Amino acid sequence: MAGNDIIVSLDIGTSKIRAIIGEITGGTINIIGVGSSDSEGIRKGAIVDIDQTVQSIRNAIETAERMVGIQISDVYVGISGNHIQLQSSHGVVAVSNEDREIGEEDIDRVLQAAKVVALPPEREIVTVVPKQYIVDGLEDIQDPRGMIGVRLEVEATIVTGAKTAIHNLIRCVEKAGVKAAGLVLMSLASGQLALSKDEKSIGTVLVDIGAGATTLSVFENGHLMATSTIPIGGDFITNDISIGLRTTTEVAEKVKLKYGCAKEADAAPDQLFKVNRIGSNVDKEFNQVDIATIIEPRVQEIFQMIRSEAQRLGYLDVPGGYVLTGGTVLMPGMLSVAQDELKTSVRIAVPDYIGVRDPSYTSGVGIIQYASKYSRGTKSAGTVKKSAAKKSATGQQSLYEKFKNWLSEFI
Repeated sequence: MAGNDIIVSLDIGTSKIRAIIGEITGGTINIIGVGSSDSEGIRKGAIVDIDQTVQSIRNAIETAERMVGIQISDVYVGISGNHIQLQSSHGVVAVSNEDREIGEEDIDRVLQAAKVVALPPEREIVTVVPKQYIVDGLEDIQDPRGMIGVRLEVEATIVTGAKTAIHNLIRCVEKAGVKAAGLVLMSLASGQLALSKDEKSIGTVLVDIGAGATTLSVFENGHLMATSTIPIGGDFITNDISIGLRTTTEVAEKVKLKYGCAKEADAAPDQLFKVNRIGSNVDKEFNQVDIATIIEPRVQEIFQMIRSEAQRLGYLDVPGGYVLTGGTVLMPGMLSVAQDELKTSVRIAVPDYIGVRDPSYTSGVGIIQYASKYSRGTKSAGTVKKSAAKKSATGQQSLYEKFKNWLSEFI
């Protein structure tokens, strides 16, 4: 693709499935295409219907393809859930080159050595995350390539998951007509994008509040130390509104997105709307304060559960505080309630890329960043079929320019 790399991420969430196309030019990422579809077949972050999930994935990918005019052949898929576990590992190899210079092959071999751990038959390794390399006893090396040594070691974190969940995820992606180029742990992807180097160093809890689940990821000393998923999210707020206003969940979701406010004190009594109630032909009028009184207790409960889970993990009072991301944190008043309940510094992370400046895109854009930095073999434009790649290599507008033009139609 005219020397540029293309990486496509697939973020399979409970409410939305998002396919994001990133173009890597000289180390800089440009988001050139976004496809989103309603997520069918996912409940609380888990796949419960293969066929519906496959169709939703296909819809998201086709939308992204149409936007950019290329055909996607393989994607990096985000994975998360309570089945994910972390464990420490250690790998040691002798440097193979005669001149004792450490190369790519040596790094691959030492990471493979770190994978040799005893696992129950129902679990599988998702990825290996190196914490530090050690060359002939010299520690704290982040990239040993090109160094001279005899013995290469790695201290790594092994990310494992349930075989059933992993295989069902890959199966859905492949049945949708694309290949899974790799699995990326959502916690690592979001942390790559949402947290600064200092935040990851001093200790920070990254909280991704989605529709069906909330994921906590604890970073300290530059590494992911712990991760946990709570099966509660924005869908619970929707259900509360549905019950409180006696309306359908579809109407409740629309009301939440348009008029939702997480803090009653910030709600506007003059913001009026009508709702069609179940069992009635007459619309009933409500104001923003009415739904804020329903939403605030549930949001308080979510942050109380987040605080309890951080305490259970042993990271209640981390110096970096909490960083929030995910679609649910977009609601007005969320930050204020979070600060009240978590009793520490809290901020909301938003991707700084054209077209995806929204917390719900953090994981998807993070996957692209993570894959471009850590995944080997992304040098070719392997995520688009060659016939399509040739189309954009002609001296016409770049894909990034096309995307900007497409956006300008809506602005």
